[in-house]
Amino acid sequence: MSTNPLLDFNDLPLFDQVQPQHVAPAVESLLAAADVALETVTQPEFPSRWNDIAKVLDTATEKLGRAWGVVSHLNGVADTPELRAAYNEALPKVTDFWTRLGSDERLYAKYKAIDPASLNAEQRQAHKNAIRNFVLGGAELTGAAKERFAAIQERQAELSQKFSENALDSTDAYSYYAGEEELAGLPQDVIQAAKAAAQAEGKDGYKLTLKMPSYLPVMQFAHGTALRERVYRAYVTRASDQGDPKFDNSALIREILALRQEEAQLLGFRNFGEVSVVPKMADSPQQVITFLRDLAARARPYAEKDVGDMRAFAATKLGIQDPQAWDWSYIGEKLKEERYSFSEQEVKQYFTAPKVLAGLFKIVETLFEVTIRRDVAPVWTPGVELYRIERETREGDRISTELVGQFYLDPAARNGKRGGAWMDDVRARWLRPDNGQLQTPVAHLVCNFAEGVDGKPPLLTHDDVITLFHESGHGLHHMLTRVNERDVSGISGVEWDAVELPSQFMENFCWEWDVLRHMTAHEETGAPLPRELFDKMLAAKNFQSGLSTLRQIEFALFDMLLHTEHDPAQDFMPLLAKVRQEVAVIQPPPFSRTAHTFSHIFAGGYAAGYYSYKWAEVLSADAYAAFEETAGKNGLPSIETGRKYRQAILEAGGSRPAMESFKAFRGREPTLDALLRHQGMA
Repeated sequence: MSTNPLLDFNDLPLFDQVQPQHVAPAVESLLAAADVALETVTQPEFPSRWNDIAKVLDTATEKLGRAWGVVSHLNGVADTPELRAAYNEALPKVTDFWTRLGSDERLYAKYKAIDPASLNAEQRQAHKNAIRNFVLGGAELTGAAKERFAAIQERQAELSQKFSENALDSTDAYSYYAGEEELAGLPQDVIQAAKAAAQAEGKDGYKLTLKMPSYLPVMQFAHGTALRERVYRAYVTRASDQGDPKFDNSALIREILALRQEEAQLLGFRNFGEVSVVPKMADSPQQVITFLRDLAARARPYAEKDVGDMRAFAATKLGIQDPQAWDWSYIGEKLKEERYSFSEQEVKQYFTAPKVLAGLFKIVETLFEVTIRRDVAPVWTPGVELYRIERETREGDRISTELVGQFYLDPAARNGKRGGAWMDDVRARWLRPDNGQLQTPVAHLVCNFAEGVDGKPPLLTHDDVITLFHESGHGLHHMLTRVNERDVSGISGVEWDAVELPSQFMENFCWEWDVLRHMTAHEETGAPLPRELFDKMLAAKNFQSGLSTLRQIEFALFDMLLHTEHDPAQDFMPLLAKVRQEVAVIQPPPFSRTAHTFSHIFAGGYAAGYYSYKWAEVLSADAYAAFEETAGKNGLPSIETGRKYRQAILEAGGSRPAMESFKAFRGREPTLDALLRHQGMA
């Protein structure tokens, strides 16, 4: 193998050239170089100076991080048995290195010896985070405790990866080939996609799957109770003891929880919840639990009314006297259609993917004073696009264009791609200590939308549009940063419970008429979204917001109690049942196993941190209220407020505590009022 694409750091990753056989040699080579760097900077004679350490160690670990990022990304969006095997073979070695690095007492001593007065403000924040992370990484442990801590990290990485694989494989493994008569009520484009999927396999009928573009429309629109029940049951029992035993995540969950508890105790904490909040805005698990219960109490009356309305409607209009779990989405959709006289299906015709994207770019360009253009680079599959964000700067009469950042957009659902939507970084903005060059940030924006049918552009639901705006908010946080210190630039170093602020903030624009009308065009006539239809959507915006708030709180409270009050030796299902008794107004059936695919907390970094979504919603609603207060007569957001938001929050990245950034923008601490008002619960 003459050249390994994973070892090419000249510019963007060579995604189209990476093969499974490249993984092992690249990882070996980069780990060896990182080990040499670690040994070099920890020698007694090596100076305890920030830039000297960064020049040797950070440049080596950054390459390792970037190459492994490429492998992890491909594992998430283009999974094959060969790539999975290569990834799993390298994972323990990579995990071991990061664990050793984070707990190396010699390196910890070097960092403690750095004089903070010798650092600039960005470096001081990065230094403070580094000291904290050494403590959480086990650097103060010795002997057997240190060895056990390292073993726990490695085992947790294996278990999380296996959890993720089981969730993906159990989702991919399911298909049901329905007859035409079973599809009554389903949208035409969903029926066409199901037919095309069956034909592609040389089968008769219509292929339904548990991927969102197929599953959700069945639950919302299929008239047949039997079909809804069949698909619902398959969906809520994925990767559990209720399905194929080879995908069952039960034992993995128990072991993950036991290891987290042990890790917490090794570090001197009572439970993992306490470990989790150390680098977050929240002060303690108890503060989080109180926050969630307070919000639940405020939302509950609205949720109870939501359910009462649905029960009455189901009985009188749909002839459903005793609604089951698989009926609620259908009842909710039908009630919404009657109450607001429109359906998601009708709305979808106006949101063609290219038009939505153009609208998103327009708002970003206007609000944040940048330009977005198509760019070219190798990609992992057709349909992935690369864009560049640029800013014009004027000095006297001279105008120059500066590259701010770049991002890949991977919108379509497909086999071998894990579900959901996410943003990830390819590389961070960094004034490189090795060559003095400014490295620009690059991000991934990944969604799982339905593909276009019969050569037409894909149609997005309004929820899809919100998802796209959400992930782009994360991307902008990463790419618009002006911080030059890698560990606190962009999303790096931002408290986990504040990291959702910029993403949820962007969602608000999906409800602004002056923004929305520019990003719609009917798939056949090209006409923009009618104002009348928008007004109905707006009226329906907070339809069942009480219910959806309680659903998020149910997940968040279960997560926090699981990591604070639960004994890992016990079965976790009774705790889930107890939380549902406390919070939910609709009780799921006993066979429902949502915990078994709760990838956020078992495979995604949100352990004892799922509350972050609700916590950050308070911040984002309050931040958006600043735009409502300063909107122009035309209803368009104020450029001045946009500039202030960009500078105070997006450009600052993780270079200071999130509360300081929020106060720099709003002039005060956040309050709950805007969130409750936005969700119709004030």
